[in-house]
Amino acid sequence: MKILITKDTMSDIYLDALRIRNSVFIEEQQVPLNIEIDKNEAYSIHFVLYLNDHQPAATVRLLPLNDQEMKLQRMAVLSPFRGKHLGEAIIKEAEWFAKQQNFKRIKLGAQLTARGFYEKLGYEPFGEVYQEAGIEHIEMKKEL
Repeated sequence: MKILITKDTMSDIYLDALRIRNSVFIEEQQVPLNIEIDKNEAYSIHFVLYLNDHQPAATVRLLPLNDQEMKLQRMAVLSPFRGKHLGEAIIKEAEWFAKQQNFKRIKLGAQLTARGFYEKLGYEPFGEVYQEAGIEHIEMKKEL
């Protein structure tokens, strides 16, 4: 397993991230394309987890909000690879990256069905439940 990182929206790594996100968010969850692909693509750092056979399996992106905070977004694991701790691995890599860049906090908008997953990784909910793309979410944060 290896995790590659890019900011280049023309790279193969970014295209692999889009393929994973398309499968999970657009095909499985019916999120509209114009919501899934947004204006923040070029400002984000994209992570893709590859299995030993070079199969892209998971992705996440970090969007810098200010000099202290990043927002973790678009976390997705392809269906055949769920339950194998790949989501945890890619999030820990993203957290390590953020910490190395001297960010102090990561925020995210978790789908309610994933709240427990993020709580196990040390994220704390705050605020009210809200709808995004027809899916209930809650804001969460973690100090690095």
